[in-house]
Amino acid sequence: MLKFSFCGVLIALLGVWALAQAPVEITVWWHTGQVAELEVITALVEEFNASQNEIRVRLVNIPEAEYTAQVRAAGLAGKLPDLLDLDGPTMANFVWNGWLIPLDPYVSDELRADLLPSIIAQGTYPPDGKLYAIGMVDSGLAIWGNRNYLERAGVRIPAGVDDAWTLNEFEDALKKLAALPEVEWPLDLKLGYGIGEWYTYGFSPIIQAFGGDLINRTTWRAQGTLDGIASVLGMTLFQHWIKEGWVVPASAGDDAFYGKKTAALAWVGHWMYGPHSQGLGEDLVLIPMPKLGAGCRAATGMGTWCWGITSTSKHPEAAWKFLEYLLKPENILRFVAANGAVPGRKSAIAQSELYGPDGKLRVFAEQLLTIAVPRPVHPAYPVITSAFAEAVQNIMAGADVYEELHKAAIKIDQDIEENAGYPPFGG
Repeated sequence: MLKFSFCGVLIALLGVWALAQAPVEITVWWHTGQVAELEVITALVEEFNASQNEIRVRLVNIPEAEYTAQVRAAGLAGKLPDLLDLDGPTMANFVWNGWLIPLDPYVSDELRADLLPSIIAQGTYPPDGKLYAIGMVDSGLAIWGNRNYLERAGVRIPAGVDDAWTLNEFEDALKKLAALPEVEWPLDLKLGYGIGEWYTYGFSPIIQAFGGDLINRTTWRAQGTLDGIASVLGMTLFQHWIKEGWVVPASAGDDAFYGKKTAALAWVGHWMYGPHSQGLGEDLVLIPMPKLGAGCRAATGMGTWCWGITSTSKHPEAAWKFLEYLLKPENILRFVAANGAVPGRKSAIAQSELYGPDGKLRVFAEQLLTIAVPRPVHPAYPVITSAFAEAVQNIMAGADVYEELHKAAIKIDQDIEENAGYPPFGG
């Protein structure tokens, strides 16, 4: 009997020891977008798992079109993964719902100093000033140009961000380019992307260059700001470009700039580098965002997918170790090679052929350091972007600019009021 009891204890101890030696498993959700991105993230998971025995990462791929809806459903059900891939503008709503934890206890001073200010701005929740999300990369908005057309039209090509076109120069360029026989429309605004987040990302910098915004970021109210004089001026300018016939219509397809070459300029982000460089070769030139406002200032869109640790994770330290691995400069650069995005760390930018000091896409990195404006970090962002996009759609169709922006501002403020100000933002 004594022998049996000893064996039982020994077996139990061996079981405890085996459990203690077993690796911690964490679940990571990833939006399945570009194939090249998926290949990189899959390889990084495999390499991380092979590099040590303490943590095992289980990657779950979810189609991008369904992703945010699935995250919301899982958040409400208390069934989120340990580490979550999320689109930057959704962060504030996720934090407000209690789905993410602050990353500050894990982020070293060295890492924080190396992150782009735009990465920190996108991931910081205003009420408590804490960092809840970090992106491996960031995005950028600029103007791609056809050098051949620009030179033939006698249009100055800016040397850098400080040398950007003024509003007068920009419109003069549009007029001159429109006069070229090959150019049907001088400017492609990617209207073919359709109503949605592109309208906010791509066109809110116009009103921000004039000093307006989607919402007042102190009072967190839209009326008086989105429908204020500066925002109205910005969207009136936008409507003017369309009325002049300078803008590629949505019906003309996606390749007017780089394929058919019936457009001379393309107002779009870094993600078009591949098609643009293949289509134009040495004629491709990158031009900084123009200084549109009365104060001669410019603004650029920014923000993209990033990472956050969930409040339901039982292993946040393990989740951070994997995220820390992803944020290594060499791993960021592998991701950049796959999707062409701007590296999220300054040290990675310095090593990048595309974004380094002599890189072809250096303008994007410079703008993120100087004129980038994050989309409003507020729980009401889903309503903010939806209301603005609807206003843009109607303004393009010729509707009154003030009336459309005013209706959007009312819709946003009503949502905020219905949620009691989204405390602790207000109430």
